[in-house]
Amino acid sequence: MEDKKKMGIGVGVMLLKEGKMLLGKRHDDPEKASSALHGEGTWTIPGGKLDFGESFEDGAEREVLEETGIQVDKENLKLISISNDRVETAHFATMGFLCEKFEGEPQTREPEEITEWKWFPFDDLPSLIFFR
Repeated sequence: MEDKKKMGIGVGVMLLKEGKMLLGKRHDDPEKASSALHGEGTWTIPGGKLDFGESFEDGAEREVLEETGIQVDKENLKLISISNDRVETAHFATMGFLCEKFEGEPQTREPEEITEWKWFPFDDLPSLIFFR
């Protein structure tokens, strides 16, 4: 009997500060980039998969803290996008949030997946951006 494929639910958070957006560089090694959606070597916003029973906002707050050490003000998260991402090996619905109120500076807390965090002005974004 073939395993039935399942869909996942994810969140991504666009953090903005002084006209710049925070992006993390996904590991170049596909095994370490930790994505069934194949984003190795690209830049991405903080985010990840929802835990069972978690609200979108709680998941967004948790993922940003786990990945960057930044504490978002989840009461001020604004839903800005919903995507239906499908590739041969995975299917995710992802809620995209905007956050302009947060505390802390980015730290590389999961170097096995994201190797660095940098603030980018909108007119100078990296060419390889993950589509999450």
